[in-house]
Amino acid sequence: MRVLVIGAWSLVISILMSANIPSRLVVISGPSGAGKSTVVRELMKSCPLPLHWSISATTRQPREGEVEGEDYFFLTPEQFAARRAAGDFLESKQYAGNWYGTLQSQVTAGLAEGKWVLLEIDVEGTLAVLEKHPDALTIFVHSGSIEELERRLRARKTESEDALARRLETAKRELAKMDRYRYHVINRDAHQAVRDVCNILLQHAGN
Repeated sequence: MRVLVIGAWSLVISILMSANIPSRLVVISGPSGAGKSTVVRELMKSCPLPLHWSISATTRQPREGEVEGEDYFFLTPEQFAARRAAGDFLESKQYAGNWYGTLQSQVTAGLAEGKWVLLEIDVEGTLAVLEKHPDALTIFVHSGSIEELERRLRARKTESEDALARRLETAKRELAKMDRYRYHVINRDAHQAVRDVCNILLQHAGN
């Protein structure tokens, strides 16, 4: 379903201020290069809802400037494996030799506090989440076409042709499952895409 909700923010915000808003789980996905991370980052700053960023866990090494407990929870492979065995992850996946996962505790705590818990995960992770949270709001952010996505990835000039080809093949698989998402947002302009996603969330906050 492709829905872009254009609403009057002032009216919705007024309603929100006088109502008790139930907590929600929100999942945002999209191919690499579609700009979903930028959309999520700006959404956290500007959308007038009690959004709570769910911090993922990973076994990869911290990059310069990354902070434990803010960017990721950095675990050793042994720690990650133990927590997977204990069922601590809502979803998890190995990518490029490292494990990434969404901690159940992050989601549960945020929802218990009345927050709108926001996950930025891939399509496989989303399908796993929907098995346990079928009422989650799912939003797929994309560039509009595989040709536009390739143009954006090439403009980065950060990857080899082989790496680029792998990303595009992954993107094609993800786009093929786009209809599993409740909403689709085309990110032609980041500011408009943020507004579109926020409007979708605000529509549900009024329900």
